[in-house]
Amino acid sequence: MSSAAATAFAGVSVATPNLTTPFRGRVRLPLRGVSAAPRRAVASMAVSAPRSGAAASFLERRESERALHFVKYQGLGNDFIMVDNRDSSVPKVTPEEAAKLCDRNFGIGADGVIFVMPGVNDADYTMRIFNSDGSEPEMCGNGVRCFARFIGELENLQGTHSFTIHTGAGKIIPEIQSDGQVKVDMGEPILSGADIPTKLVATKNKAVIQAELAVEGLTWHVTCVSMGNPHCVTFGANELKIDDLKLSEIGPKFEHHEMFPARTNTEFVQVLSRSHLKMRVWERGAGATLACGTGACAVVVAAVLEGRAERKCVVDLPGGPLEIEWREDDNHVYMTGPAEAVFYGSVVH
Repeated sequence: MSSAAATAFAGVSVATPNLTTPFRGRVRLPLRGVSAAPRRAVASMAVSAPRSGAAASFLERRESERALHFVKYQGLGNDFIMVDNRDSSVPKVTPEEAAKLCDRNFGIGADGVIFVMPGVNDADYTMRIFNSDGSEPEMCGNGVRCFARFIGELENLQGTHSFTIHTGAGKIIPEIQSDGQVKVDMGEPILSGADIPTKLVATKNKAVIQAELAVEGLTWHVTCVSMGNPHCVTFGANELKIDDLKLSEIGPKFEHHEMFPARTNTEFVQVLSRSHLKMRVWERGAGATLACGTGACAVVVAAVLEGRAERKCVVDLPGGPLEIEWREDDNHVYMTGPAEAVFYGSVVH
């Protein structure tokens, strides 16, 4: 590493992704789309205490068997610690360790840890994710886009590429596009209440659409959708002004509501036009985040079911917009948005 781009001090390694540096002995960075111009360095921290001068330096320790190599990615501010786990079907860290790594004060800081694993069931790769609280969701929409870009770097892919990913929600097919955006076939939405799952009584066929849900003495109208993980979408009882919403107070009450036996992600939505929606999200296991890809998909499906929007919409999230389309011809939901590398590093765990 050049001294301008990386330093080592008191157990802290500083590195930005514009360097050509060995990564796990087989991948060389920089990452595509990252300018070679000098950038503000971002620290990747070792969680072990500093050692004496006689002990191995941090840069030596980072190459030890206990070092976890990672790349930090973000999709509209929804950030993840990406781990190359292609040599094993067992995650390199435990859920408890993942929660510590995700801590923004004492760890690296992230909404989750994502593992790139060998493919199963004819898929090219397998994706597993541990949330910041150590729980394991079925999948993550923004995480899938980060996963795709990470694969592009690991495999040194150029141009447009698509591949299949096995997830807890089934097979997902992302496509890296020529402009760096990632388009993902998220599959068909699940509308049967029992399969989402929710205990709310179906209001139309087996679907839960504009059902009443009592939360802290208030009645909310909700539509429930699964994109492989459960979502509760609400446009409010009246016109909902989501910027005024005290998300940290109301979000956990939805997540842990007795009507959702597997807990739930919750989206609060404001309709700007029939092709433009605005949302805030409380994610199961992660809390308030800047973006949720599966949530944006669920929002468009719910908006269509309630007659509020067209099948193709721009969804504004706190971290930026996503393009979502629920196609009528194949009943699949397609999500298009960015994913970018932030920095790489190693952490002793």
